[in-house]
Amino acid sequence: MKFSELNLNEQVLEALDAMRFEECTPVQEQAIPVILEGRDLIAVAQTGTGKTAAYLLPILNKLSEGGYPEDAINCIVMAPTRELAQQIDQQMEGFSYFMPVSSVAVYGGNDGILFEQQKKGLTLGADVVIATPGRLIAHLSLGYVDLSRVSFFILDEADRMLDMGFYDDIMQIVKYLPRDRQTIMFSATMPDKIQQLAKNILNDPAEVKLAVSKPADKIIQAAYVCYENQKLGIIRSLFAEQVPERVIIFASSKLKVKEVTKALKQMKLNVGEMHSDLEQAEREDVMYKFKAGQVNILVATDIVARGIDIDDIRLVINYDVPHDNEDYVHRIGRTARANNDGVAITFVSEKEQGAFRGIERFLEKDIYKIPVPAELGEAPAYNPRSGKGGHSGKKGGKRRWRK
Repeated sequence: MKFSELNLNEQVLEALDAMRFEECTPVQEQAIPVILEGRDLIAVAQTGTGKTAAYLLPILNKLSEGGYPEDAINCIVMAPTRELAQQIDQQMEGFSYFMPVSSVAVYGGNDGILFEQQKKGLTLGADVVIATPGRLIAHLSLGYVDLSRVSFFILDEADRMLDMGFYDDIMQIVKYLPRDRQTIMFSATMPDKIQQLAKNILNDPAEVKLAVSKPADKIIQAAYVCYENQKLGIIRSLFAEQVPERVIIFASSKLKVKEVTKALKQMKLNVGEMHSDLEQAEREDVMYKFKAGQVNILVATDIVARGIDIDDIRLVINYDVPHDNEDYVHRIGRTARANNDGVAITFVSEKEQGAFRGIERFLEKDIYKIPVPAELGEAPAYNPRSGKGGHSGKKGGKRRWRK
């Protein structure tokens, strides 16, 4: 479907034309009419599906037609991280170029000038405020922010915000908002905690759910079927000769991230860690070093699987099998971007075999199993029906990751 077939006004269509946007993505086609109707919405869509435009365009459409107070904040967009807030703000600038709509991005940083600029935008009543929860609460607590006339409240990457521990912050912000607002929630996954949040803050929402897309064909996928205590040995073997410039290792919990990071540092590898126990400034510092090549390996929980805007990640390792198919797609989707090739390797312990077989069924293919290095001893057989592997009886050949 073309944008011109949607019920968008001339100003919005002019902006889309200038940016060479013609065809809607599926989430835009489904979400924009619902938002234009004024209904609350919960949409399940992955990063990279065009979801930012799916909520910004109908909101800009409404604001540009007038009828909203000029001296008040009319829309709040919540984002889990500074990086995502900045990306949304950039798209906002592009879309609103032809419209009399003002915006301000409100996120953390150590710059006092930045805080003052944000304060000015908030007190003058920017139409659209794009904010991270912690920084918005910091401004709210100082008493000069009025959210009583907000008409639109949008949560982007809601599941990631909850993973990062922002549930209470979101509920605190909601208390400042009027009841008769339109609330829109985008989430990549729909766990119980997201359904609970939706129940608390949305009113009779429409639902849009897009099927999880398969990983890009150019991602080379492989797995090691191994015992849990062989996983670190496999990493040692992979990186014995050379470490690729950018590697992300995903682990299932922040405790596991800390343990793996400590072990890799003992191997003298150049490694950083990313999880929800870190302060925002610490997370930004780690991401800066990773992007700048000062850190080769990033060990992370799933909070990093979405929203990392780095195009040249060469290798993704799933230290643990992801909880579900969607998490697997998000994780390995960090590699092979911007026409680069990439490799995704998953470590599958005995008790993880059933979950991994579920991922293979979803992908509709068997993922190649690399033999465990011989020096690590026997490995379990891949026997996912029982969830337990007996000894394969084979010793694997040596395999190394090379750039």
